[in-house]
Amino acid sequence: MDGYKYIKWFNEINKNDIPVVGGKGANLGELTQKGLDVPPGFCITAGAYNRFIDYAELDEIIKELIRGLDEENSDMLQNVSRAIQDRINCGEIPEDLKNEIIAAYREFSKKVNLENPEVAVRSSATAEDLPEASFAGQQDTYLHISGEEELIKYVRKCWASLWTARAIYYRVKQDFEHFDVSLSVVIQKMVNSEKSGVMFTANPVNSNTDEMMINASWGLGEAVVSGTVTPDEYLVNKKSKKIEEKHIAEKNIMVVKRKDGVGTEEIKIADYLGQDKVNDQCLSDEEIMVLANYGIKIEEMYGSYQDIEWGFDRDTKKLYILQSRPITTLKGDVSVSEVREQKELKMLVRGLPASPGIGRGKVRNIKDISEIGRVEDGDILVTVMTNPDMVPAMRKAAAVVTDDGGRTCHAAIVSRELGIPCIVGAKNASVTLVEGLEVTVDASRGVVYEGTVLEEKEEKKSDGTAVGISEEILASLSPVTATKIYMNLGEPSLVGRYKNLPLDGIGLMRTEFIFTNMIGAHPMYLVKTGQGQLLIDKMAEGIQMVAGEIYPRPVVVRMSDFRTNEFRGLKGGDEVEPIEANPMIGWRGVSRYISPEYEEGFRLECQALRKVREEFGLTNVYAMLPFVRTTWELKKVKEIMAEEGLVQNKNFKIWIMAEVPSVVFEAEEFAQMVDGFSIGSNDLTQLVMGADRDSGILNNMGYFDERNEAVKKAISILIKAAHKYGKTISICGQGPSQYPEFAEFLVEQGIDSMSVNPDTVAYTRRLVASVEQKIILRKLRNI
Repeated sequence: MDGYKYIKWFNEINKNDIPVVGGKGANLGELTQKGLDVPPGFCITAGAYNRFIDYAELDEIIKELIRGLDEENSDMLQNVSRAIQDRINCGEIPEDLKNEIIAAYREFSKKVNLENPEVAVRSSATAEDLPEASFAGQQDTYLHISGEEELIKYVRKCWASLWTARAIYYRVKQDFEHFDVSLSVVIQKMVNSEKSGVMFTANPVNSNTDEMMINASWGLGEAVVSGTVTPDEYLVNKKSKKIEEKHIAEKNIMVVKRKDGVGTEEIKIADYLGQDKVNDQCLSDEEIMVLANYGIKIEEMYGSYQDIEWGFDRDTKKLYILQSRPITTLKGDVSVSEVREQKELKMLVRGLPASPGIGRGKVRNIKDISEIGRVEDGDILVTVMTNPDMVPAMRKAAAVVTDDGGRTCHAAIVSRELGIPCIVGAKNASVTLVEGLEVTVDASRGVVYEGTVLEEKEEKKSDGTAVGISEEILASLSPVTATKIYMNLGEPSLVGRYKNLPLDGIGLMRTEFIFTNMIGAHPMYLVKTGQGQLLIDKMAEGIQMVAGEIYPRPVVVRMSDFRTNEFRGLKGGDEVEPIEANPMIGWRGVSRYISPEYEEGFRLECQALRKVREEFGLTNVYAMLPFVRTTWELKKVKEIMAEEGLVQNKNFKIWIMAEVPSVVFEAEEFAQMVDGFSIGSNDLTQLVMGADRDSGILNNMGYFDERNEAVKKAISILIKAAHKYGKTISICGQGPSQYPEFAEFLVEQGIDSMSVNPDTVAYTRRLVASVEQKIILRKLRNI
């Protein structure tokens, strides 16, 4: 290590060495010194870059090229950037510097005991990863580089990337003088990641510092960071050390080493790992917690919330920390805005809310980086995915919408830093949102509406800052409504977060999350292997978790509603489940419960429900039966339930989902057999209209819409039949909160309750209150 002028090994540097090795290099040194598992390597110092620029006599040339630059002129910016990079890539490196880099690479080869080891060549600017500005993705990284000549080639490319258009633009907007910033190059052992991603030690979306967000996918982390893939997302509570949420994505693309051995390429996960990996949970629960513990340790080490890149090595299965930097996008209290509906809302696309807020404007559909000059102030930037070169256009945009990406991808991070609304993972947005279309992007809910339809009124303090309102205060301020407002809930562990919302109970508790996350095996597989008690105990535990938190408010538990293709995904499912051509209208719900092939599994579900009511004393738990088709099957399933101790009476209610048109046609017959209906508006609309709810074509043509007159007539018939026999009727779905006129129709028809997702409980209650008020005033005027 002695004798190097321009080389610093990781164990020689720490977080105070940003002027010498840049933000990335300094952080890697700090992590190494603290004993964390960091791939070994060294830094070519910022002084080496300055020496090269002086030796190649490029300083004055760059200053001349940059003079008079209008960074808002995209074409001009791109031309100047290209000219500077071309000169750097042709510039001569002084012999002593070149020899020193090669000597360090040879010493590194001996340290890792490999000949010409593969390395990552990473840019590290001296104004990078600062608490006030991340400079994320502004300079370039090159992976799977091997050999001395290739190393020198890509070191020079890193130096040139200090002058990419995005880097020039970003420095201007962050008020950094161009010539005060130098570039160090990190040379680091290449980790061939089996799975990788990003971890935030505070939730970057809602600024909750008690939560960690982990995004993960297969292959190298570039797919997650760039937004090429929509990754799995896991939320971990730092205090309880428990996984609060899991969102398992459909992961189609991964980044791997190129077949020719130089650099990387994108390939389909199905082709490389197999189709089953596309929808598989990428990280095991154990791996999630290993990552979380690393994150907490790194956060404590720095004394600030961190944005961490990580990877599990394909060969050793070892976890490596690849980078850590401060999170620059956390905000204080998030303001609560009163949203007033101005006209009918037509939803166009839905995705993941990544940076909250509402943006309105004309769509600029960007297919290629060469088109970013078309984005003007106030436009809605729509693209498959963003990359760092798009930052100048993103800054102008009123909102950003991408087809791909998760909430820690480039688009999400930069949008939060710029303070602009952003929705990611919207799948077909770049097809649906056509050029020039006027839209409203509600990035708090992850929905894009047609037209200018929302108007925000933000309450301000005397000093002009937004007023933050907690859920508890919001609940106390919520209006009283005759129509009960229930909440839908999937993941039991989330009930603590939502219990203070202004809700009258849980109108739909889905058990699918319990089967997937807590049980993990097919009920009939458990029956066959003598493990039925596992299902009873775990299902009871999940239900008890919810019912105990909100007691004595009711919890209506929908018994399992997996379709055959979903049941096959559980352990042992492929042994006991058939393959159906159309599982959506196949063997599901009550038809499954009464079948000899599943009856024993359903009995276990009943025993779990009975355990909650009798052993835990939670008599606020009731049953919901999904996808009912006939009265005779309903009679048979009630007999099975009674045999398992779930006898329908005034203390134990049985509801059914009204989703199939046969229930509408025999509504009065069904009403005499149950305690209430819950209208499943998605399936009911699908089956009344004959429109596959997953069909993008039919959705875009307007066929799938619960406001259709035929669907509304079906709902009206159900409400009248329920009330004729003194039974209650609810609706579960987002229709009432999306369409005010639909909510008004339901209230006028006499719906007893609405069950909506947590994010719209308070809003729906206010909406229903205003509708009820309007109806009362109308009646008074007619007296």
